[in-house]
Amino acid sequence: MSDAWMKDERLSGIDPAKLALLKSLAQEGSTKNQSDLLPFLMAASQKGTRFSPSEMEAVLEVLKTGKNPQQIAKMERLMNLLKLMRQK
Repeated sequence: MSDAWMKDERLSGIDPAKLALLKSLAQEGSTKNQSDLLPFLMAASQKGTRFSPSEMEAVLEVLKTGKNPQQIAKMERLMNLLKLMRQK
């Protein structure tokens, strides 16, 4: 997986340590099959690093770049699930 997305100017306000964590998660997640991806992301979200809503929005917008409508919808569903889990 290319890390070109990490150089997007929309991410310029995010701490480099957080971006490094995202890069690591993206690399590890790219090897997961679809049925393993949600449990992987749920576990990753419990690791302690917190992203502000604006940081999460910026990351999501960057990751949507170049994706088809079905891929974008899947990403948004996943983010909604993670938001629901954080509220509990």
